[in-house]
Amino acid sequence: PPERTTQRPISLALAMSELQFWTSQGDCEVKLRLSELGPAAEPPVTVHQMFKRTVEQFGKHTALGWKEGEQWKTATYEEYYQQCRAAAKSFLKLGLERYHGVGILGFNSPEWFITDIAAILAGGFAVGIYTTNSPEACQYVAENCHANILVVENHKQLQKILQVEDKLPHLKAIIQYKDVLKEKRPNLYTWAEFMAMGSDVPDTQLDSIIASQRPNQCCTLIYTSGTTGQPKGVMLSHDNLTWTAYATGLHVRLTDANVAQESVVSYLPLSHIAAQMVDIWLTMRVGGATYFAQPDALKGTLINTLREVRPTAFMGVPRVWEKMQEKLKSAGAKSSTVRRKVATWAKGVGLQTNLSKMKGGSTAPASLNYRLAKKLVFRKVRKALGLDRCTKCYTGAAPIAKETLEFFLSLDMPVYELYGMSESTGPHTISLPDAFYLTSCGKVISGCETKIFSPDEEGIGEVCFWGRHVFMGYLNMPDKTEEALDAEGWLHSGDLGKQNTDGFLFITGRIKELIITAGGENIPPVPIEDAVKEAVPLISNAMLIGDKRKFLSMLLTIKCQVNADTGEPEDELTEEAVEQCRKLGSTATRVSQIARGRDNVIDTAIQEGIKRVNDKAVSNAQRIQKWIVLERDFSIPGGELGPTMKLKRPVVLKMYKEQIDNIYKEMVTPTLSSLSTGPTLNLQLSILSVSHKKQIIAV
Repeated sequence: PPERTTQRPISLALAMSELQFWTSQGDCEVKLRLSELGPAAEPPVTVHQMFKRTVEQFGKHTALGWKEGEQWKTATYEEYYQQCRAAAKSFLKLGLERYHGVGILGFNSPEWFITDIAAILAGGFAVGIYTTNSPEACQYVAENCHANILVVENHKQLQKILQVEDKLPHLKAIIQYKDVLKEKRPNLYTWAEFMAMGSDVPDTQLDSIIASQRPNQCCTLIYTSGTTGQPKGVMLSHDNLTWTAYATGLHVRLTDANVAQESVVSYLPLSHIAAQMVDIWLTMRVGGATYFAQPDALKGTLINTLREVRPTAFMGVPRVWEKMQEKLKSAGAKSSTVRRKVATWAKGVGLQTNLSKMKGGSTAPASLNYRLAKKLVFRKVRKALGLDRCTKCYTGAAPIAKETLEFFLSLDMPVYELYGMSESTGPHTISLPDAFYLTSCGKVISGCETKIFSPDEEGIGEVCFWGRHVFMGYLNMPDKTEEALDAEGWLHSGDLGKQNTDGFLFITGRIKELIITAGGENIPPVPIEDAVKEAVPLISNAMLIGDKRKFLSMLLTIKCQVNADTGEPEDELTEEAVEQCRKLGSTATRVSQIARGRDNVIDTAIQEGIKRVNDKAVSNAQRIQKWIVLERDFSIPGGELGPTMKLKRPVVLKMYKEQIDNIYKEMVTPTLSSLSTGPTLNLQLSILSVSHKKQIIAV
């Protein structure tokens, strides 16, 4: 249901000993959700206590790895810890006040980690800022957290801050950690100047601040992407970070460095909780090593870093896995006939074997076919991707298509889904090698609980969380905090889902994303969008429209090349898309050749795919009646996708309002129902192609 049908307690002012489970004030403490037994009974510790324990246990092990030119450099945990202390003392020298922010604006690097941890040790808040933020968005975050110091990567990011500097009354200093300064300004420092600055600050001054910190106090702010209003500052406590790292490490069976060191590649935005939890806190907890990818990782160089590092665990958002899938398919299409036949055979064996494992099938020794397929195909694919040592491949942060999961499963590379949110310090449910199910996000982390609030007859309701990973509240937003946390301390996720009898969680959509047609039918868009993308491999993004409308329609984009420098979508199709066109009998090589309704072959293929999806619809209301192909793909620079490639639906609705309105104008194009009288007409649904200058209708 889009609205909660059962009334929740309005007031959070429930008498709970001396502390409450929530606060919206940065300098307050909260009650921890401790248990008497199990992982939730683990004694609470601060970030410093966890870090110190790791240094004592694994001090000589590699903590960080980064590239200077073609050479890898490393730092041990002992060196890492000392650099964090030095940076913390420099923050004190610059006048960092307790419970004030240190904003970090830049790509993943040792300096990012050191800044983050040093801010916490010095008593401030570590605050990641998305590198894609506009100057105004940076200003909002910096002002909201009362940032005393901002740490930027380079001149480009510095310019954003300088544009709004006069509107930041709490700002005392700016530090640039890469490249030489192009200009000298008061209170602007290089990384080297900054690191040397606190050398005369006594250790006792820093130690007294560290000693005053409590596990139930805030230390990190994660700002939500703010697709429906201003970003909210998610307050995470020391215990949120340290306990979640402990419980997650236990759940996914990470090994301590003295047994076998875990290693990860850091490339996802660190202003997002998923990257912070994996790259900083989980690896710290077990003494793992984090290696930094190049800033252009998502433009193509990530694969090189993976091959060099060969991580033991890898977290990818769905778009990363989709890109890998496209590359592998493209490479496969260029192989000889014999190689293609072997690969097809091996993938069949791989899928059958892994689906059998998933369903609790035989644990008998692997078949001869499987062992042969592994030697001929699976090992080579893993090696080519740099994942030959990787035993834990994860996906999260956005929904992933079943087709992508099955593709990697067929290559003997199960990609395990996890689910959570910033407000749960990252993960809440995680799939495991011996507990995974396609399209499920796995089972709840040990020590946490899931509740389905107000379920319907199918068992679908709002997914609620309980555990020590649940956040403290939104900074200075008591009303928003009260919406998210109920009187008993349960976090209401805003996601719709259900649990099966084995405890696997399935997410069916978001309450706010749920489409309610004019006829009152509730329709979750993601399953329909995924089905269309699977039915028509040419399609890159699909967005279902229909809220308060008489019927459903869909915006479609075509797979195209992406500019390596800007991240902007280009007109040229991807190799895979060109190959698809050839198979269909089209000579198209550009999006514009398709989007302008000039390619009847592609139009027909899309319509046939949508008809196959419609044939499986559970009701007439869930059939796609009209669709349009947009001129360009969705992208982060374009504004349609968030930093983790999640679709920003409210933004898309605004951007393409004119085109959407045209879909629903009477008599603009025939509907599916009016074309269902004959097989020929059924394939000739009008395509409304979108141009910024004019609307073109081709029948």
